[in-house]
Order: sequence, then structure tokens, then C-alpha cells
Amino acid sequence: MSEGRARFVTRSRARFRARFRCRRGSHSLCGKLTLMYVVMLTLGIGLATTVSVMGMRMYLLDSVDTELMSMRGSMGEARIGMEQVDSLGALVAVRDDNSPPFSAEDADSLVRHALFAALDGTGQPLAVGGFTPTAQQRALAGAVGDPAALVKDDEPHDVRVAGSPYRVTAARLDDGTTVLLATSTGTLHDVLTKALKVGLVFGALLLALLGCLTMFGVSRRLRPLQDMVETSSAIAEGDLTRRVPSSPHPAQEVEQLRLALNSMLQQVESAYRTRERSAAQLRRFVADASHELRTPLSAIRGYHQLFDKGMLREPAERERAWDRMTGEADRMGRLVDELLTLARLDQSPELRFRNVDLARLVRDAAEDLRAQQPDRPVTVDADGILLVHADESGLRQVLGNLIGNVRTHTPADVPVRLTVERADGAVRLCVADEGPGLTEEDASRVFDRFFRAGGGGGSGLGMAIVQGVVRAHGGEVEVHTTPGKGLKATVTLPHLRARGTAQATTTNAHP
Repeated sequence: MSEGRARFVTRSRARFRARFRCRRGSHSLCGKLTLMYVVMLTLGIGLATTVSVMGMRMYLLDSVDTELMSMRGSMGEARIGMEQVDSLGALVAVRDDNSPPFSAEDADSLVRHALFAALDGTGQPLAVGGFTPTAQQRALAGAVGDPAALVKDDEPHDVRVAGSPYRVTAARLDDGTTVLLATSTGTLHDVLTKALKVGLVFGALLLALLGCLTMFGVSRRLRPLQDMVETSSAIAEGDLTRRVPSSPHPAQEVEQLRLALNSMLQQVESAYRTRERSAAQLRRFVADASHELRTPLSAIRGYHQLFDKGMLREPAERERAWDRMTGEADRMGRLVDELLTLARLDQSPELRFRNVDLARLVRDAAEDLRAQQPDRPVTVDADGILLVHADESGLRQVLGNLIGNVRTHTPADVPVRLTVERADGAVRLCVADEGPGLTEEDASRVFDRFFRAGGGGGSGLGMAIVQGVVRAHGGEVEVHTTPGKGLKATVTLPHLRARGTAQATTTNAHP
């Protein structure tokens, strides 16, 4: 399977697992939020329906009570007795089972039936207008219980007459007769029941619609979190290049989380790549160091065996073998010292920073080169004093390695120029020669450890040490070369600044 195909399969599996985890019913965040919103909507719709029905009931009952109290007030103001009521029998009809109802249907007040009953002193219904009391009138009188209490009460009461709900009040005529006035509320309750059913049906439909919209909205808002889960799963599968994509309309908190997560993933990927590169570099370094140390050890072991077996009988042969062993031991010692220097530089050591005259160090290095190779033309452009905040021993080692490369890899009569100058807020040190130079391929590897251009001598660690020391000072080193036209090494160091008294004191206290 190709790498692209494998990556596609990995992403598909991660996406499927992330969506499955996000949609596992009520246990997922999406399901919990939707359930919470649905419960809140249910409570809201139920409360709104209840308040509406209760308000309607109060309004309709108030209309019925107003009508009853108006009738009661009219009878009280009329100052009439039973004789006047009997004389008005043609206007007051009492309903029985075989006679048509007297009370007409009133659509505006939602009143369907009205009852009128006159009671004697014992609470029994009286005949009115020559009509004997009906069954409903007797039932109304029996349901009231205490008519005197109704006369005194300012509000009608609820009673049930033959199984039907009524609102009833009472008035006292001038002759002391108690009259019961009742209105049926059955129609009112039917209207409330129908209103409640309609409200519940529409509430259920609205709740279903709002539930679907809520689930859709929550899923859409949680999509960035699903992307984060997919990205994390893909990274766990080994795809370190995955990042959380941006959503069209992200929430501020989600967008901040996305940016923070992508930044963290970038750091994780960088750290992983750096670790891999460091591990590969360490393996290569150990292999190169083992190879470099094997040569002098093999030479020393070989000459030691010759001594041990008595094969070196002539004094000149023994002296030459001894010199060879001493030379290889010195070479191995220098190699170990350089390896220790690189190891310390890799551990970011605390350097002894102080004000150092770089111009003086350059002049001293030039004098040393003239003493070692009197025939080499050396030009120095380092007059006066040029201070830098640096470790003096480290700078001397940089100069020694740069000049040592010139001394080793160029003929003894090739001119060398050492220059120190201030430029662009920094200090530049240049060591240039007019020797054979390097090819472009060799120049790209000049700072690699154990690299020897053209198979030349030395340990191949000099330029690596130069780069390590310069970077420890916060500077950079570059090499410019052309085959046959020489090589120029440029070291750029920060200009003298107040780098902090505390830091200088601390580093000076650790030699």
C-alpha cells in the first residue's frame, strides 16, 4: 500500500471513530446538550400552556361571576318580593323535563343554562308563577347547603347539579325569601379542555421541531471539537502533519482552543523531528568517533604486539615504533579533548562572559601564525580596541581552529588576512586565505563533524567546534569559498551590550 493510500485510510478510520464516539446517544456531549435543551423547552412550553389555560379560565369565570353578581344586584335594587315574582311568572320560566328551557344560549358569555330557585325558610324550593319546582331546582337547593352564607358572600361558589358544574350565588328579597341564581360552567370547561388539547398538540409539534433544530445546531457547533478528536486520533496513528481545520463561523472560545491545539501540535511535531534528527546525529557521531578512535588504537596495539613478541630488535626500529605510538596516543588525546569540547557545547555550558578585546586576540593569533610559518604573508586589520562580551578562552579556540585550518589545508606561502570590524550593530571577524578553496558540496558540509575536505588531515571536528562556540555566544559563522579562489570564514558576534549583571556574575562564578 502506498504512503498516500495508507494516510487516507488512517484519516478515514480516525474520522469514523471520532464521529462514532461523538454520537453514542445520551452519553455524548451532543446528546446531553440536546437532552438538556429539550427538557428546558418542555418545561417552558408546559409552563406557558398552563399559564394560558389558567388565565383563560380566570377570564371566563370572571365573566360568569360578573353576570351573576349583576343579576343579584339588580334583584336587590328592585325591592321586590315573591308576590311580584309570581306576577312576573310569564317572564321567569322554570325548566322541567317536559317543558322547553327558559334560559337561552349566550355565546358571548359562554353561558348555556341558567337556574332560578326560590327557597322557603327550611331551604326547600317554592313554586314560582304556578310552576312546581323542577328536579334541577331541587338538586340546586340540595347542593347549596346553607343559602344564608351565599347571601352574605360577595363571590359565587362552585357546585355540582346533577353532575354538571355550576356557579351559584343567592339574593334575599324584601319579604325574606332567598333566591338562588346559578349558571352552568360546563361549556366553559369544554372550551378549556379543547384549548388545553390544542396547546398540548401544538406544543408537542413545536417541541419536536425545536428538538431537531437544537440537535442540528449543537452538532454544528460541536463540529470543531469533532475535528479536534479526528486530528488527535490521526496524530496518535502516526500522522504528525495533521492540524485542526478552521470552521466557517467558530465561537471565540473554540477558535482559541483550535489555535492553542495547533500550536501545541506544531511544537510536538518539531520536538519529535528534533529528537529524531538528534538521535540520527548521535548515532552517526558515535559511529564516526568509534571509527576515528579505532585507527590510533589499532596502530598502538600493533606496535605493542611487535614489542611484546621481540620483533623490533634494532634500536632505530624500536625508537621509530615508540615515536609512532606516542604520536598516535597524542592524536587520540586531541581527538578525545575535541569530543569532550563538543559534548560540553551540546549541553549549553555556562560560559565565563566578560569584556574581551577581540582586536587584541586577533593580533595575538596573527603573531602565533607568523611564528609557526614565517614564510606566510599575514595581513591584520585589527587596530585599536574592539570590546565584545564573550568568553575569552572560547574566542581563542575559535581563532585557533580557523587559523589551524588555513595552516593545515593551504600551502605555507599562501597569504592570509585577519579582519575585525563593526557592522550592522554586530562585530565581524573574518579569516580569509587565497588557497585552493572548497567545492560547493564540500562547503555545504564543512561544519559536519568528522568531515575532512578532500580527505585531508585533522580530526574533522575543528569547524564543528567553531560553530558550537559561536552559537553559544549568540552569534553565527559562515563560510564563503570558490574552488581555486580561497576561503573566507566570517564570525558574527553581538555587539557589547548590558547583558545583565546577574548573568555575568553567575557565569563568572563557575570556571
